[in-house]
Amino acid sequence: MNLMAIPMSRRQAFKVMIGFGGTVASVVLPKPALASPEEHPAHPVAPPDAVAMLYDSTICTGCKACMPACNEANGLPTDTVLSGGIWDMPTGLNAKTKNIIELYQDPQSNEFAFVKKQCMHCLDPACVTGCPFGSLVKRDLGAVTWNSSLCIGCRYCEVACPFEVPQFQWDSWNPKIVKCEFCYDQRLKENLEPACTAVCPTGAVIFGKRDALLHQAKDRIAAAPGKYFESRIYGEHEAGGTQVLYLSNVSFQKIGLPKLGPTSIGHYATKVTSKIYKWLGGPILMAGVLGFVIRRNWNRHELERLEHEKKTGYPDQL
Repeated sequence: MNLMAIPMSRRQAFKVMIGFGGTVASVVLPKPALASPEEHPAHPVAPPDAVAMLYDSTICTGCKACMPACNEANGLPTDTVLSGGIWDMPTGLNAKTKNIIELYQDPQSNEFAFVKKQCMHCLDPACVTGCPFGSLVKRDLGAVTWNSSLCIGCRYCEVACPFEVPQFQWDSWNPKIVKCEFCYDQRLKENLEPACTAVCPTGAVIFGKRDALLHQAKDRIAAAPGKYFESRIYGEHEAGGTQVLYLSNVSFQKIGLPKLGPTSIGHYATKVTSKIYKWLGGPILMAGVLGFVIRRNWNRHELERLEHEKKTGYPDQL
């Protein structure tokens, strides 16, 4: 609808401008304006009840049993484009795939390893920090979930996530953000483990408390010196720590896990935004004061206009 084509009085136009200005003021000020680096420590500590997955690539056989289990638990359709409609064959995480098994292979050295990819459920998730309206939330037990009623489709979460996990439904008229949510609503609430860990036949991915899985991973490293890359656990410290942990016999970067420091991404982000909003605080406060004055004067004018009409019987033209 073209508002410019609708005839309106100056009074009506002024009302539209006031209403539009109030809407903009209430909507465009994002949630991170309230955040500070203190709320996002550089090295967050996992809560005692934090759950996690431990994936050991040396045990994974690439059977991909976890993939259809994930689809079934989350009501996701199969991605059969590459297979001509025959079987599920995604090329990576996408709008139909929350969990995938991929293969790294070096034909020259014959080095290979499988890797399971899904949301990392960071202790201080960059996607949560980057979401301006709080549609992504770090829930109890540590699951990062998405609320469709608050999402505006800005896709800041896609940009913020260093693991490139959140995916946008480009082919939908009402698109959603698709990502692993630890089967939070489907299984965790019922005290059940995520679908992918429940069906893994070799125990390549297991579920439990984060502290317990870290101890188990360190025991595996100690029991087999030289077996695991750099004798370390990916996710113990990366990006402030994650709740999906990895053991691998090849470089983590080779299997697609980014090289990250121990500092939380959210901490970096809020150091920047806190400075921006500090300098914007004055103009925003002034805009709020002016808006209040305009609204007060407008209400007073409306009362005077009504009194004038009541006394004279003629409308007061603005």
